[in-house]
Amino acid sequence: MDERERPPAVVIGLDGTPASHAALVWATEEAARRGVQLRIVHGVGTPVVTGAHGASGRATVEDLREAGHDLLTAGAAYADQARPEVDVATVLAPEDAPAALLDEALPEDVIVVGTRGLGGVRAIMLGSVSVRASSEAPCPVVVVPHVENPPPHRGRVVVGVDGSDSSRRALRFALHEALVSGSEVVVVNSWEMPLPADAESLTADARLLHEDMFDRQSEEVVAGLLAEVVDDRTEHLEITALRTQSNPVDALLEAGQDADLLVVGSRGRGGVRGLVMGSVSQGVLRHARVPVAVLPPHSGDE
Repeated sequence: MDERERPPAVVIGLDGTPASHAALVWATEEAARRGVQLRIVHGVGTPVVTGAHGASGRATVEDLREAGHDLLTAGAAYADQARPEVDVATVLAPEDAPAALLDEALPEDVIVVGTRGLGGVRAIMLGSVSVRASSEAPCPVVVVPHVENPPPHRGRVVVGVDGSDSSRRALRFALHEALVSGSEVVVVNSWEMPLPADAESLTADARLLHEDMFDRQSEEVVAGLLAEVVDDRTEHLEITALRTQSNPVDALLEAGQDADLLVVGSRGRGGVRGLVMGSVSQGVLRHARVPVAVLPPHSGDE
């Protein structure tokens, strides 16, 4: 079978850091929940030659490949022990880590990374020129933070929606995650009521009328998205809506502090730039203490 026609997989970037191990733990469980292959990817990259007379100040390509092979072997051993039923594949790629990871993924996959190191969100968002020039991430990207004592499964997926196409993709992904993990879904729509320049002159009744209008719009946004996205497979899920007048990032972080997963969409030009340009997704990624799934443009459409 052509490698580009393989079945869906959870693709994890492994670089030997504690954060990437946390991502491996999450990815292994996700592969088990979905019943798909776990693909552990390590990018070797190119060693930089430094020093006088052409002396190399870093490991050779052979050294890096050997270290990468050992890292992948250890990662596969962990997954085999934790979830023997999961099919595990390893990929040692010549590219730098972010490029290797994005190049390996297919639209039906889920990419999982840690928050530090070459395999982390900083590398994907602020990585090499080759990564910036690559095509957009074709699938959802889950960013897993490294915490000393990971909490147990709490059965709660929180997703932010605003009526956009990106939030529609996020809601669809969140519902599927809840389906495979046996979780409830909390749909968050946060709105900040714009007031006229002379807001102080508004009467109390005018303020209430203004606020009621935006509250109704928020209710319509949530109801409309749920009516469009919920289907026969997900209609039995426990779904609640949280509509709040506050900053979207703050609202999502507060609602998701006891969640297993926070889900956000990302607008922008797509790919790496799309991840960087989305202010809400970027704010959530920066501060969240739980795994965050980001739906880059054109991902999660199936």
